[in-house]
Amino acid sequence: MSATFRLPTGGLVDRDTALRFTFNGRSMTGHPGDTLASALLANGVHEIGTSIRYGRPRGIVAAGSEDPTSLVQIEQPFPEPMLTATSVELYDGLVAHGLPGLGGLASEPDPARYDAKHVHCDVLVVGAGPAGLVAALTAARGGARVVVVDEQSRTGGALLGTREYLDERPAAEWVADVTAELRRTPGVLVLERTTAFGVYQDGFVLALQRRTDHLGFAAPADAARQRVWRIRAGQTVLATGAHERPIVFADNDRPGIMLAGSARTYLHRYGVLPGARVVVFTTNDSAYRAAIDLARAGLDVAMVVDARPTAPSSLAARCYARGIEVRAGHVVTGTEGAARITDARIAPLPGADGSPDTVGCDSLLVSGGWNPVVHLYSQARGALRYAPALGAFVPGEEPPTVRVAGSATGALDLTACLVQGRDAGRAAALAAGFTAAGEVELPVSGARTDEGPGLVLWRVPGEPPQDAPDTRFVDLQRDATVSDVLRATGAGLRSLEHVKRYTTIGTAHDQGKTSGMIAAGLVAEALGVELSEQRPTTYRPPYTPVSFAALAGRDRGELHDPARVTAIHPWHVARGALFEDVGQWKRPWYFPRPGEDMDTAVLRECRSAREGVALMDASTLGKIDVQGSDAGRFLDMLYTNKMSGLRVGRIRYGVMCGVDGMVIDDGTVIRLAEDRFLVTTTTGNAAMVLDWMEEWLQTEWPYLDVYAASVTEQWATIPLVGPRSRDVLAEIAPDLDVSNEAFEFMTWRDTVLDVGAGIPARVCRISFSGELAYEINVTAWHGLAVWEALMATGEPYGITPYGTETMHVLRAEKGYPIVGQETDATVTPQDLGMSWAVSRKKADFIGRRSFARAENNRSDRKELVGLLPVDPDVRLPEGAQVVDADQLPQPPVRMLGHVTSSYRSAALGRTFALALVRSGRERVGQTLHVPVGDDLVPVTVTESVLYDQEGARRDG
Repeated sequence: MSATFRLPTGGLVDRDTALRFTFNGRSMTGHPGDTLASALLANGVHEIGTSIRYGRPRGIVAAGSEDPTSLVQIEQPFPEPMLTATSVELYDGLVAHGLPGLGGLASEPDPARYDAKHVHCDVLVVGAGPAGLVAALTAARGGARVVVVDEQSRTGGALLGTREYLDERPAAEWVADVTAELRRTPGVLVLERTTAFGVYQDGFVLALQRRTDHLGFAAPADAARQRVWRIRAGQTVLATGAHERPIVFADNDRPGIMLAGSARTYLHRYGVLPGARVVVFTTNDSAYRAAIDLARAGLDVAMVVDARPTAPSSLAARCYARGIEVRAGHVVTGTEGAARITDARIAPLPGADGSPDTVGCDSLLVSGGWNPVVHLYSQARGALRYAPALGAFVPGEEPPTVRVAGSATGALDLTACLVQGRDAGRAAALAAGFTAAGEVELPVSGARTDEGPGLVLWRVPGEPPQDAPDTRFVDLQRDATVSDVLRATGAGLRSLEHVKRYTTIGTAHDQGKTSGMIAAGLVAEALGVELSEQRPTTYRPPYTPVSFAALAGRDRGELHDPARVTAIHPWHVARGALFEDVGQWKRPWYFPRPGEDMDTAVLRECRSAREGVALMDASTLGKIDVQGSDAGRFLDMLYTNKMSGLRVGRIRYGVMCGVDGMVIDDGTVIRLAEDRFLVTTTTGNAAMVLDWMEEWLQTEWPYLDVYAASVTEQWATIPLVGPRSRDVLAEIAPDLDVSNEAFEFMTWRDTVLDVGAGIPARVCRISFSGELAYEINVTAWHGLAVWEALMATGEPYGITPYGTETMHVLRAEKGYPIVGQETDATVTPQDLGMSWAVSRKKADFIGRRSFARAENNRSDRKELVGLLPVDPDVRLPEGAQVVDADQLPQPPVRMLGHVTSSYRSAALGRTFALALVRSGRERVGQTLHVPVGDDLVPVTVTESVLYDQEGARRDG
């Protein structure tokens, strides 16, 4: 069939260029500016695929992302599943086919690139329709940095699908002028083909940009096909528009049944007619404009069926002038047809004159009213209220950083939308600290306002025939019907969230954009309650589907997985340090001198820390600032020991357990003030601990006055370790009394370091080595300067930098465990010999009840002990098993435990290891064996503390 449904003129497509594409094996042509949906309609194709449950033919319902049925799979030039034809821009060489509600994964790698970009702005405007453009222009003229995002390929929003005039000129000209001014205004970024799909805390918005044109690929050729924009906005203006709502009646799913506003869009934007003969079914005035415009374009509009008792007089008169019959008080009760609608059945409502009738048509245009697009507003934690006149939920009281403008508020008049846009832009600019100077003069709208209120009609009255399937579809993608909703309420479900899950309405790719409000109305009718009493279902990101490839981005080394480095990192590199990755951090592993292997370098570094003075870069340790009047109470629940009794100026070591009582992290807690603590964590668990805190604060204890924020990167931390560390600190901090009496263990002091003009520092008496030690904390900006000053000051004392391997040896000699090395999610504090860190005074804390479990009190639990190989030169492999046998056993073998850490020690003059061994503390003094290759290595079980068991070296 030739493209007989494309008008010879009109639309916003490039008619001078032809694009060839294939759909379901059929070759067709379209133009740049088309979507796949508009090109198919132009070629007379309405049926796209079949439904997921019943296999019924399904077509194109809408013109945008709200379409519930036009699912296609792209095959060429790159495979992409589960896209809507309404959101796929046509390009040359496209090959696609329709889907039965399910797609298939690609069988070949995706050649495309995906990336992400960050942008900060004062005002973010979502939606480039009339309200959004005016809001952006108002804010931009006031000097604000503005980002505008819109999911369409060009700005204009609803104006793209109408014949509106502004200031007696086509609205498209006004749109072009405003867009041009925005593009040339410094500090303004306009992003088309970009869908804001998620709104999060603190003005953080995620948006997906489709960076393709009618050629199918972005230019230049190596650019990413899709880009995720991570936008941080001071103020957000949501001008997201409204979606037209269908009406439910029997067989309302046939191809050829389309939303009236979408048919108007296909006419004016693409120059495409929806069919040859149409019937319009409406409950409001907006569909009359679609009927009049289509008739003006030469389409045979047979009838406007208006469910309201009286039709709007002037609009009805304009219809009659064009030969369009108007039947008020009537509804469409059903349709006929197979692959496409052929007839619409019409009947009067009770009390209206007329009789049932059947009208031949190949298109039925439906309008049941309009739903403001409140998804992003709801994600921003904006409250919704039910507007009975609209039959929809609309924004209530706006959050402090969010403004709503245009039809997203429920205002469907163009002039009102323009005024709202200007007011929203001004308010956003002022809230962001700008004057909003340069008043925007609004154009005069030639649009008529609605003449009368619409009728809220969720479904046409009537029941399906007995013993026949219900074909009154509420969610066309899920094949969910009115009967499914009534079955859910009949089963006792009252919450819309529960009904949603029972029926699956609103869980498909369209997330209920056309079905959700209808389902809510049907539930309210079935329960006999007002919709204002019902809480709407939760709107969650993403607003539209986002591919995993786009979310993951591309693996471009550090661009994909950034390497985190400390402020002192350049010094380490210059001194030849070798690094290990801990989380995303690059940490110095050891500092080899010429001719040294790892063992030699580590032994040298250990001797310096035990006998002289050494320092390391510990800036990567997690640091979390916890503030609030309930901060002490909160930390008491997180840690096994009590933190609320800690005095200001003091420090306490703490262990953190999961609900099962197993150790998940450890670190120190520093009390800075009555309502403020600094919590340190292990490097690899910093993010996890912050997430853990937020989970409990947000889900279990939201009433606590507590705020937690990561300050890891704000501080450089330098442990100064060894018997001569006090001498070095005394020189670089002359105003600090470093004596044991004035500066006790597990306390902190603020001081000024004699570096340059003086650098403020917080010094903590903490030791992870068992030696006299101080942790010097300065702002990251000063980290390198302080490190270099310490090296210079300590030079007479033989100061030595050391890395993580030496740190591990020093702590293991003292029996200090590393979470994740001595623990494996099955280890309790008691297993580590840390019963002293478990408070018996606190009524409760996370994990406390689990300590009473029989499994956690077995006498044969694995416990942390030391192992000394009988041969002092044998170094045990970490992870090796420990067995109670003096010859190689035959499998199966009951393992007693395993080696967790193994090192060579300068202080002990031999090798040693830590291990988790069943009933380990009862085995101290026994000889066990560790299979290593084909040999059994005899080992002696010792206490976990192998060096300075009395702790005499801690105070120097």
